[in-house]
Amino acid sequence: MSDDGRNGSATDRLRTAFGDRLGVDRRALAAFRIGLGIVLLVDLGLRARNLTAFYTDAGVLPRAALAEAYPLAARVSLHALVGDPLAVAALFALAGVAATALAVGHRTGLATAASLALLLSLQARNPLVLNAGDLLVSHLLAVGLLCPLGSRWSVDAVRRDGDAIGAADRSDDGGEWFVGPASALLLAVTIVVYASNALVKLRGTAWTTGEAVGRVFRLTYLHGPLGGLVPEVSGLLAAATYGWVGLLVAAPLLVLATGRIRAALAGVFVAGHLAMPFLLQIGVFPLVSVVGLLPFFPPAAWDRAERRVAPVATRVGGVVGSPRSGPSRPGSMAYRAAAAGRRVAPAVAAVLLAALLCWNALAIGLVATPDPVAAVSDPTESGWDMFAPDPPTTDSLVLATAATADGDRVDALYGDDVAADRPPAAARAYPTARWRKFLTLLADSPDPTRTRHLLGHLCDRAGGRAGAEIERVSVSFAAVDVADGETRVTLLGERRCDGR
Repeated sequence: MSDDGRNGSATDRLRTAFGDRLGVDRRALAAFRIGLGIVLLVDLGLRARNLTAFYTDAGVLPRAALAEAYPLAARVSLHALVGDPLAVAALFALAGVAATALAVGHRTGLATAASLALLLSLQARNPLVLNAGDLLVSHLLAVGLLCPLGSRWSVDAVRRDGDAIGAADRSDDGGEWFVGPASALLLAVTIVVYASNALVKLRGTAWTTGEAVGRVFRLTYLHGPLGGLVPEVSGLLAAATYGWVGLLVAAPLLVLATGRIRAALAGVFVAGHLAMPFLLQIGVFPLVSVVGLLPFFPPAAWDRAERRVAPVATRVGGVVGSPRSGPSRPGSMAYRAAAAGRRVAPAVAAVLLAALLCWNALAIGLVATPDPVAAVSDPTESGWDMFAPDPPTTDSLVLATAATADGDRVDALYGDDVAADRPPAAARAYPTARWRKFLTLLADSPDPTRTRHLLGHLCDRAGGRAGAEIERVSVSFAAVDVADGETRVTLLGERRCDGR
């Protein structure tokens, strides 16, 4: 064989190796799309429980306070244009329609863009209740705009091909395997989360000595429904600590490996994340993480899934209707727009991939932050440092007490009766993960304006729950050392509820 032949063969092998590792099955993209839609609906449902508290003028962050503390967020948030609960609820409903359209794959590109815009607007309305799950789902949605999420298992596929499966041999999208900068970016988002978190964890001591998981489960404010039932068996907790760190360290194998190894590793990650909501109160982060792992599963997994959904897909196709007459004609505005999008998407994805890797290298300190970047933002504030480098050693609880005009006392957050002389031992965890985020931030950095709005909201909240006139509310935090049980109580603030 000539040198050219050998070089050509090596190039082909290299291209195939990269394609096998950085490509994504289009059916995985369909499952990813469905998962994103479901996560958005779950997130909206969870947020709606405290719609008034966090997203209206009657809550803890009225629009005037948002504009003062976060002027850019106030300008870009559609939700910041309205302060009435009914108007905000209408925006929630609109986001629910967009998320449902995304899940079923109806006008997928438009549904993805609308879902992203409404999600970013909602996040900007109250930055004080955001967590890692919010950042991750916005990243995944943004990358989804650059991927053919609707080419399989969607209403769009039915209307294009007459088949909800959207078989490759009847479409013009290049077969089942989608590979390019956009697919690499989609995989990189998840890998960066795990790899960054692993590096930061290894810099601490609790994860390398096997103590971290035990420490996490001693933080009662993080307990999920079953969190308090985890047995305090040191060997079991140490094994869980080393096992999770080992998984995080092995995360690069999700792209370096293929086939069964990749599928097995992704499956273990999925199992771990599915257990988290039962053990820890950490919002939608576990569900978002599961969705981010779906693109790593190989074609064999989707072959089996497709065989199972084929009967349902046939019925769906009958309900949705017959296919359209065909793709847009060459020269039409829709055809030109679609063609331009396909040309631009790889370049945009390549730029975003480079930006993602560089930013996270700065965030974890692998590269020194250049002065021009440091002058604008601190990358370390947006790193993936969940429970890293070490979990907290203090159980942070809240005492929110309201006194009625009749002399009774109720919990201002939960609404139930409390003792007349409420001791620190009666401090409680937080109603939701977002309440925990808001209140622990306030405990760490007390702010008079936020405290005033919080106390004002609790006057209304406690009165509505107790069904009585509230005379006074107070909020204190109890910090309990998980090692020796020492408790320290700090009064955040108190106020009369008659406006005086």
